[in-house]
Amino acid sequence: MALKIAIQSDPIELFDISGDSTFAMMLAAQSRGHSLFIYHVKSLAYEGSTLSAEGHDVKVQDVKGAHFELGARRRIDLSSQDAILMRQDPPFDMGYITATHLLDMIHPKTLVVNDPTEVRNAPEKLFILKFPDLMPPTLITRDVKELEKFRQHHNDVILKPLYGNGGSGVFRTHKGDQNFSSVLEMFAELYGTEPFIAQQYLPDVRKGDKRIILVDGKVAGAINRIPAETDNRSNMHVGGVAAPTTMTKREHEICEVIGPELKKRGLIFTGIDVIGDYMTEINVTSPTGIRQVKRFGGSDIAELIMDAIEAKR
Repeated sequence: MALKIAIQSDPIELFDISGDSTFAMMLAAQSRGHSLFIYHVKSLAYEGSTLSAEGHDVKVQDVKGAHFELGARRRIDLSSQDAILMRQDPPFDMGYITATHLLDMIHPKTLVVNDPTEVRNAPEKLFILKFPDLMPPTLITRDVKELEKFRQHHNDVILKPLYGNGGSGVFRTHKGDQNFSSVLEMFAELYGTEPFIAQQYLPDVRKGDKRIILVDGKVAGAINRIPAETDNRSNMHVGGVAAPTTMTKREHEICEVIGPELKKRGLIFTGIDVIGDYMTEINVTSPTGIRQVKRFGGSDIAELIMDAIEAKR
């Protein structure tokens, strides 16, 4: 049965299709005969009992520079869709949170992937706190004295904004680092009242920061992301390099612990980050990596996600 699928995303003309997970899901959906409608979150409007969005019917092809064809611009009632892929990039700010509240008005009659209530309740760097045995030593606070105590105790720490994404604002600092106060002042200026997160630096990051993807709570594939020699960050758009990998016993144990919780929450497409023996984040907003997994001979995760969506419809 053909489904009507809407995609809430950043502008399709900005997609880097060689690595874009949203695009991979669109290709998989279209190949199954499902129709696609794409819109930007800014066009959401709720009036009376109707949630609508303005956008375009869209067709896609895996051709760089000619990867999409848009129909006429129109506004639709989103409850007319069978499923919505909530795929806009963070920041996880009040605009993002408001969008989850609006999508709550039509979910689950219209299946939103991922469940908007659970996305709202599971910020990447906070959701992990539910699994303290799986994470490295971590502190969340704005208290400068507590941050200094944490740094003194662990000597070498990573400091980042709590709701940052994509490796933005990630600093490594150590005991005696004279830039520490300046970094905290910059964070306070840039991120307002937002707390900071500090984690013990894990030297295993030089071997790679593994992205493991789960579909409906089950392991679907993994890639390793190796940071550049001059950077602590492994995010691919800041210079990290994707590489094939196999999963360790410890990584399977981590997934077995968190998988049932992800499934229970309706988090169909998630990506966790693992360095050495520790999980550092659980990504539920707009996870990436599925094209890289397939490129290295792994599962076609876009097809697995479509299987999960079709099963729920």
